[in-house]
Amino acid sequence: MMPGSRSGDVSDNGELGSLLLGRLFLEPSVSVSPAFYASVMSRRGDSVGFGHCLKPVVSLCFSVDSRRGRRGTGKTLFLSVGLSVKESRESLEQKTEVGDSHVGLGVIERKEGEERRLQLKGSGAVNTTKHLWAGAVAAMVSRTFVAPLERLKLEYIVRGEKKNLFELIKAIAVSQGLKGFWKGNFVNILRTAPFKAVNFYAYDTYRKQLMKLTRHEEITNFERFVAGAAAGITATILCIPMDTIRTKLVAPGGEALGGVIGAFCYMVQTEGFFSLYKGLAPSILSMAPSGAVFYGVYDILKSAYLHSPKGKKRLMQMKQQKGHEVSALDQLELGPVRTLLHGAIAGACAEAATYPFEVVRRQLQMQAQATKMSAVATCIKIVEKGGIPALYAGLVPSLLQVLPSASISYFVYEFMKIVLKVE
Repeated sequence: MMPGSRSGDVSDNGELGSLLLGRLFLEPSVSVSPAFYASVMSRRGDSVGFGHCLKPVVSLCFSVDSRRGRRGTGKTLFLSVGLSVKESRESLEQKTEVGDSHVGLGVIERKEGEERRLQLKGSGAVNTTKHLWAGAVAAMVSRTFVAPLERLKLEYIVRGEKKNLFELIKAIAVSQGLKGFWKGNFVNILRTAPFKAVNFYAYDTYRKQLMKLTRHEEITNFERFVAGAAAGITATILCIPMDTIRTKLVAPGGEALGGVIGAFCYMVQTEGFFSLYKGLAPSILSMAPSGAVFYGVYDILKSAYLHSPKGKKRLMQMKQQKGHEVSALDQLELGPVRTLLHGAIAGACAEAATYPFEVVRRQLQMQAQATKMSAVATCIKIVEKGGIPALYAGLVPSLLQVLPSASISYFVYEFMKIVLKVE
């Protein structure tokens, strides 16, 4: 037997299709019965349906080929089998219409997808703005509340005040009146509002990214400290110029500079633009551990409470209250009192751990360009003048300032996130 095949295109009664032919050559010695001929001829043109559009047709026929066989000179019989897959023009037109409709739907879906992406970007930008405003408002409220304590702390650090706390309070009240305790508060707000806004937002962002990278269901304590340190560094780099200007205004002779703009122009003209970044290295050394301790301790305390029986009970109560009108205070996970308490503890730990860096940083910001010393040299000079206790000068008023400041700051921040519906 000898196989052979060919293919071609056919057109039949307005229909289009393709024909595949196969041939099976039979040797002359093979005997074929009349019944087989009759069976083959009866099958010629049979079709099997494969759906509403495709109509495969099987064509069988016997023919006699005049070519010579391989074993002799006789004529060779061959069996021809044809498979035709035909499709009507109507079905093709229907497919074309369906294809066009699919293309149209695809374009619409792409447009809708682009619109959804734009909406997500827009909502993300709005959410970021709300997040930053929550931190900024927290800083404004807390700093204004503790401004008198901040003023006392700066008197000890910057002016090197030797009076005890009560004598210093009396001296400020006599010389400058009640408003003297809020001296420099506006500049302080201009500094701390963006600083706290960036700090809070950066911490929440870094914490989420670390959880994604590590694929943990819950953030670990180490990741909390890393996120807090990174947030402190980020906020310090972005906001240290305002801190430098404020320190310059509070220092002796700062009143003659003419406010924030005057101090800015004076420093840039006399010492150069980068004088605004004086003390950046000790600031980073101070804020990295400070941010790590502040946010880490608060988050650890919060997590410990929420995993306790009382915390789980409170979370269940909050879930049951969903859909009902509940005040923002009742929506605080820790509750008002515990939020204030945890914030105060976190702030006190951070301040005590990093206070010497703060003293060195303030002294560096006070130095003129001509007599500028390194951070290490400045630290040695402070110790030589007043010993180790000099690195903790003003710690008591600083802690008195930090306790309410940190507690109010975290309380207002959590409260504003609820009010502004920060995701």
